[in-house]
Parts: sequence; structure tokens; C-alpha cells
Amino acid sequence: MEFRFRPTLSILLHALLLFQFVSESRARDIAKDSDNMHEVLKIQVNEQSITSPKEPLNPQLNIFFTPKDLKIGKKMPLFFALKDPSTSPHLLPKDEADSIPFSLSKLPYLLDFFSFSKDSPQAKAMEDTFFHCEISAMNGESKFCATSLESMLDWTREILGFDTKLDVYTTDSIKKSPVTLQNYTILQKPKEILVPKLVACHTLPYPYAVFYCHMQKGENKFFKISLLGENGDRIEAAAICHMDTKEWNHDHVAFRVLKVQPGSSPVCHFFPVDNLVWVPSSSM
Repeated sequence: MEFRFRPTLSILLHALLLFQFVSESRARDIAKDSDNMHEVLKIQVNEQSITSPKEPLNPQLNIFFTPKDLKIGKKMPLFFALKDPSTSPHLLPKDEADSIPFSLSKLPYLLDFFSFSKDSPQAKAMEDTFFHCEISAMNGESKFCATSLESMLDWTREILGFDTKLDVYTTDSIKKSPVTLQNYTILQKPKEILVPKLVACHTLPYPYAVFYCHMQKGENKFFKISLLGENGDRIEAAAICHMDTKEWNHDHVAFRVLKVQPGSSPVCHFFPVDNLVWVPSSSM
């Protein structure tokens, strides 16, 4: 599904409706999601996504491809996680989010605030989230952890232009089966969205909705791709291709998955269904 909004009150109202789900079971889901989110986030922001050559590949790594794969009829094994909106964290209003400390130094206070023990899986998940939010940005990267929709939009406009009209893209899944990993076929010619730059926002495990938003300098290509799974699942996927990988770590997991070397090929990946990609609408 493709959303096209302008940075006005209509964005706020729509996104608040989109993310305001019931979250009573979030405590256990933070723990369940933490390992998955940690691995996927490393992949998406090109941190030290390094694995030993002898280490078996996680099925969730089946999100990579190359531009050569972008053709009608191409079949690929891909992983798209199942998402239950009823257990998704809700997005807080900015004034409420700003009233709650968001810092690793405040973790003991926050664990007490959310009623988590210091040795709980939830505490580890929150610590991991603070790590991603507080670690220094990579060369050429701008980053921000958004704890509210308003703060996400403010930072996105700062990066893309305060007077820029915005479009936001997501990966939309019409799941007919519980299978997360299956063969998918490209149904139509992939649509490239011509953008000078973009902001990608990835969800992080936390008691309420937190997004890791970042913009990476360099040549990137953004696509919308229609996929059909062998079990009948339909995916309208957002995807990005990083065209220059020569500075990437030789042990980056993407090179193991694709069997390529740094600089020898662009690396592309799909976005999960709960990620947001903001682009200037004038660049359509």
C-alpha cells in the first residue's frame, strides 16, 4: 500500500489512527521482538552486520537482492514477518512522549516506570534500543530516534526541507498464510521512485512506538515492487538499492547472502511492513 500525504494535520490524524492499537500484551512482545528487531535493524542501517562464515544464516536475512533481480517473473525466497496490530506499541502524543525520559542513563528509572525487572528480557530490549539511538552516526549518515509522530515529521522536514511536501511509503502485506519465508515472484515491472534523498524509519522494541530514522548520503535507488508468494500471499513492497558498497565491511552479512564482494555489486533490501520511508513528493 502506498500512502501519499502532505505534512499537515491530515498526516497526524491518519498516522495516529494507524498506530493507535491496543497494547496490553506489549510487555511480553517487547522481549519476543527484541532479537528480531536488533538483527533486522543492523541490516537496514548498515551497521556492523557481520557474521562468521561458519555461522548459519538467519532466515530473516532473506531480504537482500541485487538490481539484476528486478525483472518480471523473477522468483526469490523472501522473509516477511507476520505482524499482529493488536500487540503493536501505540504512538504517544508528543507532549506525553517528551514527559518521559528517553536515555540509557535513565534506564533504572524507566524499568521502574514500566514495571520491568532489571534482569528481564524487556530490560535487555530497551537497552538495545538505547544503544542504537545513542551510538554515533556513521560517516555520511544523519540519524534520529523519534518517540512521537510529530518529532518524526519535524526531523524528516529538517532533512528533506522544511517547505518540502512529503510522501510516505510502506510495505503492505496481504497475508493468506502464516508462512514468513517462502518463494515470491515479481509480478510487474518494479517502479522506481526518483528521489534525491529519503528518510527511512525503522521500528525499535520499546513499551511505546519508537522509530530509528536515518538518511545516508550516497547513491541510492528506491522502488515499489509487487510480489506474489507461492502460498498466495501478496506483498506491495518498498525496497532500496545501495549502489556503492566498496566502503562496506567485507564481512557484512549481505555479501554472504548475495555471494558478492564489496564494490562488485549494489546491495538491495526490502523494508519490513512496519517501516516508513519518507520522500519529497516533488521528486515523483
